Amino acid sequence: MVFKVLVTRIIPPQTQARLLKQDFELIQWDQDSSIPRDVLLDKVQGVDALFCLLTEKIDDQVLDAAGPQLKVIATMSVGYDHIDVAAVKARGIKLGYTPDVLTDATADLTVLLALGASRRIKESIRAAEDGLWGKWGPTWLCGSQFTNKTCGIVGLGRIGEAVGHRLKAFGISKFVYSGRSRKPEAEASLQAEYVSFDALLQQSDVIVICCALTAETKDMFNYDAFSKMKNTAVLVNSARGGIVHQDDLVRALDDNLIGAVGLDVTTPEPLPPTHRLYSFPNCLILPHVGSATMETRENMANMTLENIIAGLNDKALPYSIY
Repeated sequence: MVFKVLVTRIIPPQTQARLLKQDFELIQWDQDSSIPRDVLLDKVQGVDALFCLLTEKIDDQVLDAAGPQLKVIATMSVGYDHIDVAAVKARGIKLGYTPDVLTDATADLTVLLALGASRRIKESIRAAEDGLWGKWGPTWLCGSQFTNKTCGIVGLGRIGEAVGHRLKAFGISKFVYSGRSRKPEAEASLQAEYVSFDALLQQSDVIVICCALTAETKDMFNYDAFSKMKNTAVLVNSARGGIVHQDDLVRALDDNLIGAVGLDVTTPEPLPPTHRLYSFPNCLILPHVGSATMETRENMANMTLENIIAGLNDKALPYSIY
């Protein structure tokens, strides 16, 4: 039997080559953009498997269009809030994702943002490119360093712990963290102290957001939270844009409540180039590139393909959501 498989984007080259070797009736969106909704609804009809990305909303409409033949959905992502998991499960469709694959890449990027924001990299690049680089001055473009500073980690999971170990190399001397529960192993490895969210805000020189977006964490960084931070603090978010209340962040930057900000995630994504956050010299924004290394993306694509192959062969998915 030849299975019909829809892949909603061209994937990294090694896994793409492996995909083409499979005995599939392959339907693949081959443009460097997300598949349009109407095309997805058309192409998904009668497929046995769907290989999707975060850019595709998988809901009842898509599932109804696919029909009863659909056996497996695999998303090339760690997050799966773009998928109606209950609706997929109710239809008896296997559902896979790519867990625990982003730790190193995202931790590296988080540290890059922290360093870049604290050392005024955005302003420095603009100064060099715009011809403002003049004679040396003792206070020109001086940022702050991490030596003997306190780092607060919101969400001490795998990524949060990896960020902490990397920041140790730059002189951070104390770690505090907050979250739903204590993490004894990570706490021991970093010698980190479990504190309340308010205490973390008040004590930290650098704050990194590494938690999941949930009903509890949505907009947790609001104006009240910013008001409790040191006005020299560096705030970095590489988790999800919705954890930060962006209008309140704009207001906090206007009011000089924060020293510098580094964002790899925003709401919405992409963030329109006219958004006020871009106007602040101390707000460094990247286009959600936390996992953007070829090593990580190949790993994610390969895990997704493994899920597709397993599901089509009536085997348990190696990376299953449920």
